[in-house]
Amino acid sequence: MSLFISLLGIPGGPELIIILFVILLLFGGRKIPELMKGLGKGIREFNSAKATIESEIKEGMKEPKKQAKTPDKPEDEII
Repeated sequence: MSLFISLLGIPGGPELIIILFVILLLFGGRKIPELMKGLGKGIREFNSAKATIESEIKEGMKEPKKQAKTPDKPEDEII
């Protein structure tokens, strides 16, 4: 798991504490809930857009299958 975290570049314990402290100094305690609310809204919109695109792609994949079907033709006609 630590290899996965290090590959993503996610900071460890001490670095994370320093980053949180700097954010607290820059924005103050009152602005942080507003920032988190905006971040949550952005993540929800992203997930909604992702789900919409996934459903459009799946529908697009279904349509060619429906169009590819041809009516049954008799193979040999006896005259």
